[in-house]
Amino acid sequence: MLYTEMTIKAMRLCYEAHKGQFDKGGVPYVFHPYHIAEQMEDEEAVCVALLHDVVEDTAYTIEDISAQGFSETIVEAVKCLTKEKGSDYMHYIDNVKKNELAKRVKLEDIKHNSDEQRLRYIDREKADRLTRKYIEAKKRLME
Repeated sequence: MLYTEMTIKAMRLCYEAHKGQFDKGGVPYVFHPYHIAEQMEDEEAVCVALLHDVVEDTAYTIEDISAQGFSETIVEAVKCLTKEKGSDYMHYIDNVKKNELAKRVKLEDIKHNSDEQRLRYIDREKADRLTRKYIEAKKRLME
């Protein structure tokens, strides 16, 4: 992972935002965005990867991220990656596709969320349903 002033700021915000959260397997949630960030090759992508679930899954807002001094490019990508509650998942994916930076991060997010080792901690039926959803999402993003 790149260690710059901006990525360290994103790491700290990610850590603070997801403190006390756990994934479906009982692992501290913060390891998910950190894993995705490890797959990124540039500063903006690392920041977006670290922040991609902050607004969707915590009390932080897009305005909070912007107020931290992140670039408009980063803020817009995070905004694209924030699925509004109740919105259709595939419609959300179609919107993510419009932002190249968000799309790159989402593809890694899908890859990590589809990891069979991570899915083994949830029931088979739900895992199969998630796998089908992620296959369709990846297909749409790659079109």
